[in-house]
Amino acid sequence: MSSKTAIRTSVFSIIGNLFFVLIKGAAGILGNSYALIADAIESTADVFSSILVLIGLKYSTKPADENHPYGHGRFETLTTFAVIGFLVVSATIIAYESIQNIKTPHEGPKTFTLFVLGGIIIFKELSYQYVIRKSRETHSSSLKADAWHHRSDAITSVMAFIGIAIAIFMGDGFEAADDWAALIASGIIIFNAYKIFRPVLREISDEQIYDDLIIQIREIAVTVSGVVDTEKCHVRKMGMTYYVDLHMIVDGNISVIEGHKIAHDLKDEIQKQIPQVADVLVHTEPDRVTMI
Repeated sequence: MSSKTAIRTSVFSIIGNLFFVLIKGAAGILGNSYALIADAIESTADVFSSILVLIGLKYSTKPADENHPYGHGRFETLTTFAVIGFLVVSATIIAYESIQNIKTPHEGPKTFTLFVLGGIIIFKELSYQYVIRKSRETHSSSLKADAWHHRSDAITSVMAFIGIAIAIFMGDGFEAADDWAALIASGIIIFNAYKIFRPVLREISDEQIYDDLIIQIREIAVTVSGVVDTEKCHVRKMGMTYYVDLHMIVDGNISVIEGHKIAHDLKDEIQKQIPQVADVLVHTEPDRVTMI
């Protein structure tokens, strides 16, 4: 269910970005706004990154096979790196175009571009809120990156709005204000790309960053009949799912069959209460053994 939600959200991003490429491009050319044209370039990169997210999500949800016993979830993480790359490329293009336009004298932007940008800012921020909510629901790192594409789009549009407003209302000598605004926005986009990059790098290197989930797993474990306590608990994320290695402590006097049943009950209970857990590998430790 979470994979279908993530895929639908990705399709929403693709359609939205395609629409805004046309709107921004047309408004930028007709309204003589280089910031809007730069914004359209950024949205074009967003379209390709959203397509990558869609491909990554579809491939990552393929079931495990002989060559991929843990499934294909890592492809979703790799897609996130590609999306980050698109963010960096977008910011670089915007920065380059902005510098070129600052150095080239040109007419100021038209007033109507402010109204276009106002609508874009509102829609893009709402899009960010929608996609980031779905990324949390599905535990998708690539959807989170895609959400930040919407937020970065909103940021560049806000900066363009400020720059265009300065250029229009301040008049002669301030024609390049929207170009400076686009240049500042490119720096903000780079910073956001870095913020996305750090947790994804930690995820793909299997760094233990899931303390809240581990606490929840331990709390569930001790409610299962026969489990005395838990020892080691390691969690790794594969795409939108989690794999758990858990050491449970049981009475050392019980039989192997009883211990096996408790381990199965423990696994079933964890997966019941935390549906995003794909598998639980349970290792049994004795609490005490009667000495003979």
